Amino acid sequence: MSGCVTDRARELACRDSRAASHLKVISIFVIFLTSVAGISFPVLLARFFHGKAAYDRAVLLIKCFAAGVILSTSLVHVLPEAFDSLSDCAVASHHPWRDFPFAGLVTLLGALLALFVDLAASSHVEHTIHGPSKGTGPLAYKPLGAEEVQQQEKKFAELELAVESGALNFHVDPAPSDSSSSSSEQQLAKLKQRLVSQVLEIGIIFHSVIIGVTMGMSQNQCTIKPLVAALAFHQIFEGMGLGGCIAQAGFNFGTTAYMCFMFAVTTPMGIVLGMIVFSITGYDDSNANTLIMEGLLGSLSSGILIYMALVDLIAVDFFHNKLMGSIPWLKKASFIALAVGSTSMSILALWA
Repeated sequence: MSGCVTDRARELACRDSRAASHLKVISIFVIFLTSVAGISFPVLLARFFHGKAAYDRAVLLIKCFAAGVILSTSLVHVLPEAFDSLSDCAVASHHPWRDFPFAGLVTLLGALLALFVDLAASSHVEHTIHGPSKGTGPLAYKPLGAEEVQQQEKKFAELELAVESGALNFHVDPAPSDSSSSSSEQQLAKLKQRLVSQVLEIGIIFHSVIIGVTMGMSQNQCTIKPLVAALAFHQIFEGMGLGGCIAQAGFNFGTTAYMCFMFAVTTPMGIVLGMIVFSITGYDDSNANTLIMEGLLGSLSSGILIYMALVDLIAVDFFHNKLMGSIPWLKKASFIALAVGSTSMSILALWA
């Protein structure tokens, strides 16, 4: 394992508790307002322009931009910070943290946890739609018995006679079950999108709490100053990403408002919590226990966000979205939106 990382001289020069407290109070209001703006934009866009010709394309582009933001957040912001926390001298000089890359391990566990939740919830959704037993749903496979086989053979024989006699009308009406199958597929897709939005918000809330608590416990004004500006843009981009998923999921007004509110207040509440913890315990962001907590929770949220971005956002839209497949230029535009989202979020890593 590599040696520990520290920069104590600069940290001591920047420590000013009073100035840091003023900056943190300002950051609470700034981050709250930018969070509200970011998550509200795609939600309001969905409310006012739903049903318009360009609405579905606009939502898809916003969602691809969001996927880039979330992927960059996990790989460029959250994961490196988790590694830094667990490689600090206060942590990395002790057993077992110096012996194993726990940040990578917990990131892996986060991705597997997201997969497990995804599989369990998807299985529950399909079970609810298709019925409790195999073969009861409209899309389920039903084995044929001897009677059914004879009936199918009789129908094929009649069809061959009709073709030979020229009496067959080639206008084929869709089977009655087609509409029910399509309806079930749409319902399954809608519930899947809702699941994605909820799991995604859980991962983002983990990350937001860590950011907030870290800032709230920090007494380093040199760290807090750039963080306020960077986190404002961070919350706008991340809010647009989550808001796009929420808008596409089609939640009712109450659920949508609740999810938007939780995203907007999580980071400010984390800042307040960090300030309270520091005032009670005196722990700051250089304490070993605090660094361990940040590193483990950051790694866990990073794994969740990586899985959600790659599997439930990028893969679903680029490989399984019928709208993107039917419009060639939309796939190129979606890739550009993905690249712009990931680039813009990566640039913010210069300051936070």
